[in-house]
Amino acid sequence: MKLSTRSRYGTRLILDMAQNYGKGPIQLGEIARRQSISLKYLEQIIRPLKRAAYIQSFRGSKGGHVLARPPEKITVGEIVALLEGGAFFTGCSKNSDHCKRIAECVTRFVWMEASHAMYARLNQITFGDLLNKGVSPGKEVCD
Repeated sequence: MKLSTRSRYGTRLILDMAQNYGKGPIQLGEIARRQSISLKYLEQIIRPLKRAAYIQSFRGSKGGHVLARPPEKITVGEIVALLEGGAFFTGCSKNSDHCKRIAECVTRFVWMEASHAMYARLNQITFGDLLNKGVSPGKEVCD
């Protein structure tokens, strides 16, 4: 399975904000530059994060964005699930009406188990944990 760029970049966005937590609002352009991600793409990614109250925005000359909670209170699993549209690999795992073959589908069990295992682990890792692992501002992270 490959996570979408939306989840990977969203995770980098939150991590960048975690690295600067408590230092005041950060402009999205600064994050885009530091992370080498298109500003337009970050503008798309930040919308659901704001709606879900992970990020607060402030207008004005000293405006920008801040994490709405401490990094220790946000898990990687929460962010990935939000940006992937749910914590399931397949549509039928969430909604049995999604597939006509649900009654005889043996593989559904596999996808449900895999989804649960992955998100159970991602939900154990907070952005505070990542900061404690030595991730520092400007340090490269994976795409």
